[in-house]
This record gives sequence, structure tokens and C-alpha cells, in this order.
Amino acid sequence: MTGNQAIFTEDFKASPYWWDQWQPQDASPADVPRQSEYVIIGAGYAGLCCALTLAQHGKQVVVIEAGLPGEGASTLSGGQVTGGINVGKTMSSKKAIRQNNEQHKQQMLLEAANGYRFLEDLIAQHHIACDYRQTGRLAAAWIPQHLESWKKRLPLLNQVSQIQARILTREELRAELDSPAYHGGVLIERAGLLNPARYYAGLLSTVRAAGVVICSRSPVSQIQKQGAQYQVISERGTVSARQVIIATNGYTGPEMAHLRSRIVPVTSHQIATEALPAELRQTLIPNQRGVAETQRVTHYFRYSPDGSRLLFGGRARFYALDRQQSARVLHQHLTQRFPQLRDIKISHSWGGKVAVTLDYLPHIGQTPQGCFYAVGCNGSGVTMMSWLGHRLARHLIEATPLNTSPYGVSPLPGHPLYTGNTWFMPLLGSYYQVRDRLDKSAHSETH
Repeated sequence: MTGNQAIFTEDFKASPYWWDQWQPQDASPADVPRQSEYVIIGAGYAGLCCALTLAQHGKQVVVIEAGLPGEGASTLSGGQVTGGINVGKTMSSKKAIRQNNEQHKQQMLLEAANGYRFLEDLIAQHHIACDYRQTGRLAAAWIPQHLESWKKRLPLLNQVSQIQARILTREELRAELDSPAYHGGVLIERAGLLNPARYYAGLLSTVRAAGVVICSRSPVSQIQKQGAQYQVISERGTVSARQVIIATNGYTGPEMAHLRSRIVPVTSHQIATEALPAELRQTLIPNQRGVAETQRVTHYFRYSPDGSRLLFGGRARFYALDRQQSARVLHQHLTQRFPQLRDIKISHSWGGKVAVTLDYLPHIGQTPQGCFYAVGCNGSGVTMMSWLGHRLARHLIEATPLNTSPYGVSPLPGHPLYTGNTWFMPLLGSYYQVRDRLDKSAHSETH
């Protein structure tokens, strides 16, 4: 083997580790009906949770999906769930919500906490077997200044979001995380882990049992408004609906130009290691928590649900890579943090699109055409997109103004120079990565 090949197992898969447990499939896709009360475009977490809530209130719902249900970001995530600690956090480690008044900030945090409660209730109520455990989460401080920022944030987060968080010194973090790379951190007790593919599979089954029609392999080419009705034109047929909800998030196409020009899709890459030796399993993350770093271009990692492997993710590069290329980059980042893993091989490599909004906040709203939307996971998709879909459905059922939700107060912002082409991401992403390295080296030189 060459040096590059040596990092891969013999049975290496360029596919998600999660798909070994449940793989997107649809042996007999439903025909696209001619009419429905509601049409939802996108069968991810947001689309399915919106559909479920509508169906539970007696509404007729059709979900149209371009590929197979679950083929997009919903089964590709890291499976870490929290109650709003990332709301408004930008790549520059500043918070967009700082610009808002104190009351609005608290409302957003409270809404995010409600989203976490909703997720837990959904899993329990429908007996979704998805390996969910409230394990707690570690925010690992890249430099000491990040820890100081967390100290300022914690009182409000603990009061409003009730995340039960506390600061860890460098020594205390080292007992939780066997890496010399960090300068302390934060332990967030109210956070957990799940298997995103199994969660999605259970949610999909629940939605179908509620009577929702799921039409897979039906990419939408056009949405037309004709009087009081919408015509949603897809490759497998046209459906007429009273209302249309767009829940495509990071996979929003040019046929939805208004949203596409306000969402920046960023690919997040992940790898899974081969099964670790028992000693490493017991020492790397002894309490089996989820971990996320604090720098601009962050990495996140956790054990697999059975505790045997380390799953490690981040932005390998800000341009197109094949799965072996992204695995090599992430393996380098992994061994920088955990030198003891230098001889451990990679068994899986995959990636999915995160939807970043220009204000780094989630949004529900309406397009100029009158279609509703729920977008903007900004890296916290499992909890946030599940909640946004449900929250939007409640607005439609109760006929309440969208601005009664803090995520519906302001319109989804755009920029005159951005139309959906992410040509600038390699430049911007590389700039942030350089800034992170400079921050680290500056601190190392002064200590």
C-alpha cells in the first residue's frame, strides 16, 4: 500500500456510516396525485415534521422529494442534538443575535429550547428507535479567548435555554477528552446524541402512517400560481394545491430562485474510523459525549452509538472533493488532535450540505409568490429543522402571523452580489481557516 492508501480499511465505503443501519430506499414510490390541500417540497426533517403536524390536524398533505427520502442532509449529519447553543453563531465566532434587542434574543433561545423538547417528545411519543441518549456535549475551546466568550454567554443560556452548562478548566476538559489541543471548554448537560438515519427512518414511517403521500424521485421544475391555487410541476406529474411549503434547505435549486439567492450551501464532510481498541475507546471520550470545537471552521466528533468507532466531521475543504480526498484531509485533522489515532484506519467517508443563511439564523417565512418556507439549519439541523417544520405547520393550522415566532420576525436576508453561486466559498473558507491557524499559533508563541 502507498502512504495515502494505508489510511483506509480494505472494506472502505464512500458512503455514510449511518447507512449501514438504514439506507434511503423507496421500492414503490407513490404516484404524484392531481390535487392536495398542502404540497411540501423536500422530504427532510423539516418537510416531514411539517407534514406530520398538518396530517395530525386532518389536513391532506403530499410531500415531493427530488431523490430518495432521506438521501439528503437528514441522514448525513453528525447526530448531535442541543437546545439552541448555536443560534446566531457565525463563522467568525461572533453572534448575529447580538444586534437584536435583549427580549428578541431571549425569545430565540427559548424557541430553540422548545425545539429540543419537541424532538425528545416526538421520539418518545412515536417510539422511534434511534439510539437517542442525553449524553451531554463538550464545547472544546480552541484558544483561551473562546472560553472567555463562553463565560459571558452562559448566564443567559442557562437561564433561558436551561442547558445546564458549566465551564471546564483545561485539566477538567482533559479528563473528558484525551487531547492536548484545547484550552478548557464547556460541558453542556442538556444535549444528546442519536443515529440520524434511524431517527429519519422512524419519522418517515410515522408520517406515512399518518396518511401523508410521499412522492420520491420527483424533482420540481416549476411552481406556478393560478388564482387561489398553486401548480407544482415535477418530473413525475403536476399537483394542484392550496398552499406550498418549501423545505429544501441546503438542497434548494434554481427553480426556487428567491430562496436559492439567500441560502449558502456548505458541504460538511465526515469520516468514521474502524473499530477502536478497547483502551482507546475508554480513554478518548470516556463519558461518550458529543464534542464540537469553538473555532471559525469547526470540527465535531463523537463515538458511534455502539461506542466502537470515532465519527469525525468538519469542513475538509471549501471546494469539491471526492470522498477519499476529504477523508485524507479529515484524517490529518483527526490525528493532529489525537496523535494516538495515527495508525487507525478510516472505514467510511461522506458529506452533506448545510444551509447557512446570511444572518446565521433559522427562518420561517413566505416567498414573493406566497409559498411558505422553513430554512437555515446553520449546522444544527436535527433539532432545528424538525422544530421549524412543526412550528410552520402550527402557524398554518392556527392562522397566526409568522412574526409571532422569533424566527419569522425578519425576512430572510439576501445580498445584491449573491444569486446562489458559491464561487466565493473557497476564498472565504480558506481565509477563516488561516485565521484559525494564526489564532492558535499566536497563543502558542505567547505561552
